[in-house]
Order: sequence, then C-alpha cells, then structure tokens
Amino acid sequence: MAEAIKNRYEFVILFDVENGNPNGDPDAGNLPRIDPESGYGLVTDVCLKRKIRNYVQTVKEDQAGYKIYIKEDVPLNRSDNMAYEYLGVNEKTIKDAKKSDPNIDVKIRDFMCQNFFDIRTFGAVMVTFVKAALNCGQVRGPVQLGFARSIDPIISQEVTITRIAITTEKDAEEKKTEMGRKNIVPYALYRAEGYISANLARKVTGFSEDDLELLWEAIINMFENDHSAARGKMAVRELIVFKHSKELGDCPAYKLFDAVQVARKDGVEYPRKYSDYTVTISNKDIPETVEVSRKI
Repeated sequence: MAEAIKNRYEFVILFDVENGNPNGDPDAGNLPRIDPESGYGLVTDVCLKRKIRNYVQTVKEDQAGYKIYIKEDVPLNRSDNMAYEYLGVNEKTIKDAKKSDPNIDVKIRDFMCQNFFDIRTFGAVMVTFVKAALNCGQVRGPVQLGFARSIDPIISQEVTITRIAITTEKDAEEKKTEMGRKNIVPYALYRAEGYISANLARKVTGFSEDDLELLWEAIINMFENDHSAARGKMAVRELIVFKHSKELGDCPAYKLFDAVQVARKDGVEYPRKYSDYTVTISNKDIPETVEVSRKI
C-alpha cells in the first residue's frame, strides 16, 4: 500500500453552467437548487462527488485499488461481501471470528479502504442494517466538500418544448405534438470549497499522493465525460489548491478561502460568460509556508 499524504490541503473549485440545470431539487419539481432567502444557486456536495466517482470509474474501470463503492446498479452489500470473502468469513461465522480475532473489524475496514477509491477518499458508512451481521463499519474520509454556491443570485428560466412523438394511440388521434417543459439557468458561476486532512489519511484510509493526483484530475474533468442536454454546458474553470507545509496545517482554512475573490467586472450587470468575472488571490494573509497553485 502506498504511503499516505503528509500535507494538509484546502482547495477552491470554480465551475459554471450555461443553459442547463446543474443540480435539480426533487423537493421542488427538479428545479435548479436555490437558497430561497438569498436567491443564490446551490449544488450539493453529493452531486459533485458523484461526478468525481464517475470519472474515476470511467478512467480506471474497476482496476485493483480503484473500485467505486457507491455506484449505479451495485448493491452495497455486494461490495461489503468482498471483504468477508477475502477474510474467509461470512454472515454466519463472523461473530465467532470476532471472538477469536479482536482486530478483524480493522482488517475489514482496511480492505475496503485499499480496494475502493471513494472510500479511501470520501469515507463511507458501510453499515446497511443496524442488526445485520454484514457490517464493514464506518470510515471518515480525508477529503470533504461543501455545497457549491453561485457567485451571484440566479433566476431559473422555464422553457417550453414540443415533441412530435405522441405517447399513446388515443392521443395520436387527437393531436400532432405534445408539450413539455425544462428548467434552466441561463448562466451561473459556482464556487465550492474542499478540505483534505493528512491526519485522517495517515490514521484511517491511507489516501496517497497518487490518489491525490487522481482526485485533482477527476475534479478538473468531472463534467467532461458526463455531458447531458439537461445539464447544459458545464465546465470546471478554476482549481486553486493550498498546500500546507505539515500534516496539521499552517493556518485556518477560512483565511485561505477568503484570499480567493471572485467578482463581476465593471459594467457587467448580467453575467453570461466566465470572462465576465475576475478571479484574484490575495497573498496578504497567506503564510509563506503555504504553497498556492492553480491547476487550471
């Protein structure tokens, strides 16, 4: 197993959407997520992590050490069972195995971390039923993402569409077309912030330098192989990384995040493209021991 990372990181992601719905809200008819008080658009951390998982799955294709735990059409118990098969136990024998080997829970956890990239990265709750014998425990991952929020308030636009394909034979006798609607954001630039704990990487999951490089690659390309008509034109525009000189860091994360300022250019009232904004990094409150890099 590769050696875990030794430095703490924080990072800022800037991505935009043009004529699409970046993250539908099932509680609001799948309209773009929005903060009702301020009007700012939101994209959940779960949505972003799904894109990262999809990229790693596409690139690595279930290579050893790079499987994805949370993915479509694969029950979690099926993945959990891999650890049990590796250790030669099952739901019936696990209780006796725990009595004879008090470290078996750690062995199960370590197996899952070594084999599944998203567990090694984001962590996972692998207890699908409280009383079930099949239980791989809970892992807190070193990489954590917050919700993304738009730089400016957004307005969701409802677009009426038509189609010539009629659903039923009865409807086909009465009409030639059917109507539909889709909700889009004409343009919005979103900002997400993330944290990487070298301490958790060392103590728990073993998240390594190779994993870190793959994470940066996945973030930069998370929309490139996942385009759809519903999401419109989405792209990651900036990935700004702060690398501390030590495991526990050199300064509070908020100081680094505050150093990244995104603002509309003078005279721009309604932003419709990325070049309508300026992105600046102020070095005033950033310690010299923190390395700043722009990956894009």
